[in-house]
Order: sequence, then C-alpha cells, then structure tokens
Amino acid sequence: MAVSGIPFLEGRYSPTLDLWPIEAKEFNRIHTFYDSLREGRFTTTRCKQCGRVLYPPRVICPECYSDELEWIELPKRGKVIAVVEKLGGVPICFEVPVIDAWIDLGEGSPLRHILSRVINCPPQSLKEGDEVQLVVFDVPSHPMEIRRETIIAERVFFAFEPVKK
Repeated sequence: MAVSGIPFLEGRYSPTLDLWPIEAKEFNRIHTFYDSLREGRFTTTRCKQCGRVLYPPRVICPECYSDELEWIELPKRGKVIAVVEKLGGVPICFEVPVIDAWIDLGEGSPLRHILSRVINCPPQSLKEGDEVQLVVFDVPSHPMEIRRETIIAERVFFAFEPVKK
C-alpha cells in the first residue's frame, strides 16, 4: 500500500523517511505552534527573562536558559530578500524545484527575517521585493501508538506563497 507523500515499507509507516514533525502534545512540547497554524496564526516564542525572540519556537531560551517563554504573533506577510531554487538533493517526495526565500517580515515585527519554503510559485518567477504570505497546508497523518492504542495525528505545516496581484 502506498500513500502519496509518505513512504511505506512493506505496508508499514517509516518514520525515518517522514520529514514532517510529530505535532501531538504527547510528543512535541511546541505543539502550540501547530495549533496556532491550524487557526491561521503564525507564532513563535519570546523569552520573558531576556526578551529574545526565538525562531523556530523553543522551550528553553538559548541566550539565558530560562524556560519562562511566551507565545507571540508574527506577521503573515513579508517581502522577499533573496531566493534559492534547489534542483538536486531535495528530499524524497518533494517536487523540484524546492524554492526557499529569505523573507523580511517588516520593521514592526518582533522577528525581522525568516528563511522559509515558498510554494505555489512557478520556477524562476519569484524575485527580490516580491510580497509573500503565509499558507498553511495539510501534511499526511501520522500513526502513533499511545498506551497500546494507535491514533492518527492530523498534521499541518506552513510555507509562504506569492501574493496574488
């Protein structure tokens, strides 16, 4: 049996080939990030002790080692600073090219720049200065065993896409 996007070996799920995070609160201490994505919000953490904005979200501040963190909102739009299109060496199940962009989230943002994948974009069409917006998409579900019961964890992830003009 094969499911598009998730490699299977002999009909069994292979977590070593799955590049998407496990989002269940039983396995992931930043599950709030994924819960926010499901609501259409883009969030990260900020340290209450030293004020450092942490991206990707963390559970401990790498600056002062505090675990007193708060969730903050990030802008869902930004402007492209630089673009990279990968034609080779992309992970299994990803279509080429894989497009990544360095994105400026704006002066008022708690986090100024982010590196993100860009989807829904024809090759060689994304340029410096183009406006992009957050897009949340479903990722194939992940079977998990919790206390001898198998559950299917629904998953989402994010990327950015060009703003339609």
